[in-house]
Amino acid sequence: MKSIRIGTRSSALALWQAREVARHLQNRNYLTEIVPIVSSGDKNLNQPLYSLGITGVFTRDLDVALLNDEIDIAVHSLKDVPTQLPQDIEIIAYLERDFPQDVLIRKESAQNKEFHELKLATSSLRRRAFWLKNYPNAEFSDIRGNIQTRLQKLEDGDFDATILSLAGIKRMKMDIDYEMLPLMIPAASQGVITVAGHSNKPEINEIVSQINHKKTQICVEIERNFLSTLEGGCTAPIGAYAEIIENQIRFKAALCSLDGKNCIATDENFEYNEVENFGEKFAKIVLENGGRELMNEIKNSY
Repeated sequence: MKSIRIGTRSSALALWQAREVARHLQNRNYLTEIVPIVSSGDKNLNQPLYSLGITGVFTRDLDVALLNDEIDIAVHSLKDVPTQLPQDIEIIAYLERDFPQDVLIRKESAQNKEFHELKLATSSLRRRAFWLKNYPNAEFSDIRGNIQTRLQKLEDGDFDATILSLAGIKRMKMDIDYEMLPLMIPAASQGVITVAGHSNKPEINEIVSQINHKKTQICVEIERNFLSTLEGGCTAPIGAYAEIIENQIRFKAALCSLDGKNCIATDENFEYNEVENFGEKFAKIVLENGGRELMNEIKNSY
């Protein structure tokens, strides 16, 4: 069989993720070739994502490459993948989740400041809302780009700290100080690398499905079903995290208003079965307890 063409964004982190997928496939004696593609989200680093008015900003160009048979599979950070996939594109594998958490990175001059004193650089509505829930007088600046770009902007900019995904820091083996943030619920499927394929390539999809991590799949499908039922893309302040603990699943999630003043949360422990759509079930509870009005308020604010 010829090499499996692995499409990826061209950032250092995205290339690392593509190499990780390649390693899993090579361990099963399959040949691979990595094909970098510049995405729309990487081309526009000046606007925050919520202002671009589209979902799938980091996946769209890889989708096109898949549909045009320029690549065989596409590797993504799962949190960037819309819950509604384009026609003929499907998720075929999830790698084992490593680090789902958000962490705080301070500049040297802000090392002694309390959390409520920090001026934060983040364009994530989720991170802003969860921070405002705890520190309502916080000030923010927008920041975009890969990890290295954000850290440079942190040093150069007029703000004290930024919030990043721990997964990116660990995968890049970056030697920087960070603080854990228990107040944050991660974005749905944060810390998970996923592989998408074309539905008309069953042979390749069958091969790639061999590297799927089933426990991760169970958890992220609950999170993404929760997100999908709330009708929230990456532009709504929604956190969702499921983890398997012994024979049960713990699911923590919240929908917050943009100013953080109104947060509707759920924290559930349950035994999993393949029949019930737990993400949808818990999202409906949130919607019935004020979430529907809150989602309308968020949508109308754009």
